[in-house]
Amino acid sequence: MLHHPDIDPVIIRLGPLSVRWYGLMYLVGFATGWLLGRSRAKPGSGFTPLMVDDMITWCVLGLVAGARLGYVLFYDFPVFLADPLSIVKVWQGGMSFHGGAIGVGLVLWFFAKKHGLTFFQVTDFLVPLCPPGLFFGRMGNFINGELWGKPTDLPWGMVFSDPRSGLVARHPSQLYEGLLEGLVLFTVMWLFTSKKRPVRAASGLFVMLYGSFRFLVEFVREPDPQLGYLAWNWLTMGQILSLPMILLGAYWLWLAYAATPRPDQA
Repeated sequence: MLHHPDIDPVIIRLGPLSVRWYGLMYLVGFATGWLLGRSRAKPGSGFTPLMVDDMITWCVLGLVAGARLGYVLFYDFPVFLADPLSIVKVWQGGMSFHGGAIGVGLVLWFFAKKHGLTFFQVTDFLVPLCPPGLFFGRMGNFINGELWGKPTDLPWGMVFSDPRSGLVARHPSQLYEGLLEGLVLFTVMWLFTSKKRPVRAASGLFVMLYGSFRFLVEFVREPDPQLGYLAWNWLTMGQILSLPMILLGAYWLWLAYAATPRPDQA
């Protein structure tokens, strides 16, 4: 059995202002994606370093707005109805990946139009850059000691100091997600996109794998207390939101290769 290191979520306090680990993790994630993107913006890629700068800026805005709005709508809607201003209280926590993905998708559609590209040309370039951000985001969750898993008697079960956890050993589901959505997904996407692929293939693979990893981890992750299980004593909101991703990603992946003739058909 392990014990959570109980790290102070605030790195430094400057009077009424404070710098938090969670915000720093977001910053590191965006910076890593930006650097990887600039390294891939080579002649023939269809992107320049300046375009990557522009794209990442748009993504920051779309992700933060979409993630916050998605959390409020998907996970905390009654609170929003009672207090509409709660939507801007980001310092209280509450960000949704699925909402963030929708927000990023919307801004990328405008970005593609601006630069004379198709939506999937842009997303195929972007998706290999995303897993590091997912990894650092989950590390932020871990540092905060939030989004823990269900009780377990496995040797790596971890006791979190938050009294709401029951002070029992639980799955460190933040680390599971960091491993799968971050390290594994990055390795797969980076290798997959190192060779020329049909348009839409990389986007489909990313969406399908993320949805699959998230769906699986939800089985050992404690459901959001305000929602609990939505059906059958195991189905969570995260799984409901991830299932369409799995199906849509698989469809995009199939469509990418179905629309690409084999060499013997060319």
